[in-house]
Amino acid sequence: MTGPAAPRSPRLPRTGLRTTLSLAFAAMAALVAVVIGLLGYRAAAHLIRDDETDDFTSAVRAVSGQVERERLYPGDFSSPSGLGEQLLHPIRVTAQPLDSDGVVLPGSAHLDVPTTAADRELARADTPARTVTDMRRLGRNTCRVGVVSLGGGRGAVQIVQQLGDIEELLEKLRRQMVAVVAAVVLIGGSAGWLLAGRITGRLVRLTDAAELVAASGRLDVPVPAAGTDEVGRLGRAFDRMLVRLATAKENQRRLVQDAGHELRTPLTSLRTNLSVLPALDRLPPSERAALMADLAEEARELTQLVEELVALAADRKADGEPVEVVLAELVQRAAAQARRRSDREITVDADDTVVTAHPDALARAVGNLLDNAAKFDPAGTGPIEVVVRGPRVEVRDRGPGIEEADLDRVFDRFYRATAARSLPGSGLGLAIVHEVARSHGGTAFAANREGGGAAIGFTLGP
Repeated sequence: MTGPAAPRSPRLPRTGLRTTLSLAFAAMAALVAVVIGLLGYRAAAHLIRDDETDDFTSAVRAVSGQVERERLYPGDFSSPSGLGEQLLHPIRVTAQPLDSDGVVLPGSAHLDVPTTAADRELARADTPARTVTDMRRLGRNTCRVGVVSLGGGRGAVQIVQQLGDIEELLEKLRRQMVAVVAAVVLIGGSAGWLLAGRITGRLVRLTDAAELVAASGRLDVPVPAAGTDEVGRLGRAFDRMLVRLATAKENQRRLVQDAGHELRTPLTSLRTNLSVLPALDRLPPSERAALMADLAEEARELTQLVEELVALAADRKADGEPVEVVLAELVQRAAAQARRRSDREITVDADDTVVTAHPDALARAVGNLLDNAAKFDPAGTGPIEVVVRGPRVEVRDRGPGIEEADLDRVFDRFYRATAARSLPGSGLGLAIVHEVARSHGGTAFAANREGGGAAIGFTLGP
């Protein structure tokens, strides 16, 4: 007993080409924006921080140089218009004097910067312009602090640079960069969606057309074939393919209908003669011989018709690759076979032309031309002539010729002129000649000769 079937995992919807291209555009835009934003932010932050560091260093050097040149006291830096303002303006730092105990003087700008043992040591130091710099926390902000001793144990000066404004500026810059990246991604995705729609619109319609052909079997589906780019070329190639398929399908339908019609007559005649076979012993010898001859002839015609149908329906050019063929030799062999079959005089006038072709197919075409000439000139009023000049093969006879109305139709499948209705044949011989010539890049032709007879043949392409 089998257990319950495992539940199927739900199928995820397929991502369309337009969505894929849009996401690719958005991802590329995001990558470019992020890279440019990071590089820009790092450059801006580096410049700003370097500028602030330079300002702080300049302020410390200015105070230190002044202390070295003059004997100064903490009070000199405590008044609003004191040395601190003179030396540090317009640098964005603050001077905060310390007494000899390292305590901030009353009345000075009080920043609540914590003092350290190093600050107190510098405030008691005898040597002026000794300097210590470090980073300290001031509430939620960070400060850069430089302490310069005044010497003689008179105190020291704290030079304080608050970095909170700088970090706020950089944080604002970061938020702006993020907003710019988001806007670039949105714009890139939207532009990608629109552009992908223009690019893939014809592909989608072409895919719909192909799926409709595959699902319904219809070959009259309109195909988008506009544009000169690859999509337009693909559409035109697909449209030409559908046209050729429709033509091949129509030819196949006509071939089946015509073949059924042509096969019906010999099969009916064969069936009628076969129905007489049970009474064969009661027939006179002459009628018996005539019946057997009819059966043999009908079987031969039926066999020939089937062979020609198979050759024509397959539309085959020949097996294997084309090879170099000496037309004179091929025509001589075909003429020899035709002489044995028809007991007719056949002359060959050929040059030494060499063509690249399928020899079996050419032999079949020449043989059909010779059989056709022998059939329409049964009296043998003159020899059947084969003339080969370059890639042109022409078979001439002295039969009744071809009616003007039939000249354009003698190569149609199953077409038989009125004068040929009583003659044996299927109407496929010249159609095979036409197919062989076409498969070799040439054409078939038919014309009447002066003095009576017809000239029928074909040319081969380069």
